[in-house]
Amino acid sequence: MVSCLSLLPEIIIKPTKLVSDSPSNILLAETNRCVSCGLCLPHCPTYRITLSEADSPRGRIALMSGVASGRIPMNSRFVQHIDGCLTCRSCEAVCPSNVAYGQLVDNTRALMAASLLSPLEDKTAIQKSWLRVIVEKEFIAKPTRFDALRSLLRFYQKLGLQRLLNKSGLLKKTKLATLNTQLPHIHMPRTSSSKADVSKSWSKIYFPIGKPRGEVGLFLGCVARLADAATHNASIYVLNRLGYTVHVPPMQTCCGALHQHGGDTKTTAQLAQQNVEAFNRLNLHAIITTTSGCGAQLAEYHSDFSTKVVDISKFLVAADGWEDIKITPLQYEIMVHDPCTLRNVLHSSKYPYTLLTRIPGALVIPLAGNDQCCGAAGTYFLDQPVMAKTLLSDKITALNNSNAHFLVTSNIGCTMHISSTLRNTNSEIEVLHPVTLLARQMNMLS
Repeated sequence: MVSCLSLLPEIIIKPTKLVSDSPSNILLAETNRCVSCGLCLPHCPTYRITLSEADSPRGRIALMSGVASGRIPMNSRFVQHIDGCLTCRSCEAVCPSNVAYGQLVDNTRALMAASLLSPLEDKTAIQKSWLRVIVEKEFIAKPTRFDALRSLLRFYQKLGLQRLLNKSGLLKKTKLATLNTQLPHIHMPRTSSSKADVSKSWSKIYFPIGKPRGEVGLFLGCVARLADAATHNASIYVLNRLGYTVHVPPMQTCCGALHQHGGDTKTTAQLAQQNVEAFNRLNLHAIITTTSGCGAQLAEYHSDFSTKVVDISKFLVAADGWEDIKITPLQYEIMVHDPCTLRNVLHSSKYPYTLLTRIPGALVIPLAGNDQCCGAAGTYFLDQPVMAKTLLSDKITALNNSNAHFLVTSNIGCTMHISSTLRNTNSEIEVLHPVTLLARQMNMLS
């Protein structure tokens, strides 16, 4: 078997100190730290739905240990239970033994990916479609190509084709139908920090307005680069108004989370190295992320680069210059959704609340069930649609029974997953990033 883990450089995973550092021994060493106390069970979204031990963190760790030791086969049933994990890492956040569950499941998926080079015991394991392979290789791993799609998708939306295709049922219940439903309104990047001019892509640098306070880098990501330009534009606007120069390195690429969670360690390492090189060329105070999933991945590169990574809300809460900013009051209820990666990995879920209290008159409250995943989880909503919809249903019910005018969340995947379902219920609640809402109240022009 090819050692996938050996392909990872130190910036991706800190190696466990073992006599033998084979993938199986790495897994065994970490799984042995689990004392099977069960404190993780009520925090696991899939276990709460299925009540199956095999779909709990404790059960999955036992399965990983069995495969690593050779006691059980790596067959399709094993793959089913591992792929059913959202990697929300709620279990990791409450584990008294500090078991690195996120690393465990990623390393296991790397072994699973390597095993697919030869047939599994049976043929029922989920395989990637040719379309998905192309998208991951030619777009996700090369996100600047999304810039070429932006104008085309805007034209597609302006003609009403997206809405027409959704209503027609031509795509039926395919993954393309899900993506078409979730595709948000596509915005163009700003070309100037002081005007609402737009372009096909971002400028390399956006200069501050007023007293200079520092220089930061903005991480664009891959899907967010296309689907969440509004948040990037808002972040640049707010940072510039506070006196920060914003650099947008053109050589940056995907964070690598999708590939790492899919077991593609080689591509993960390549993307990480490219990002480190792109941002390390600049003398930056911080590397700003607007998508918590990307932020969590970047923060775990385990290099000097990672020490500079910070979520936009956390950075703005600590930033200077607010005394010169005028913010228009907003007399609405703002509900806040806590993405799993912001809560369990970055430990920064309190900052959006603090930031939004700068808006005079706003009532900021948490969404019920914030301790549970919404079901988006990267591509989970595509791969496990039934479970993803089940996990989302309680949140949609809570929103529809509320008086909220806005729902803010700090992850584009959560935004797309939640907002598409709200649209289907004819809800008037707008889903957006907290910084986008703040920028509006600072009179940013669209």
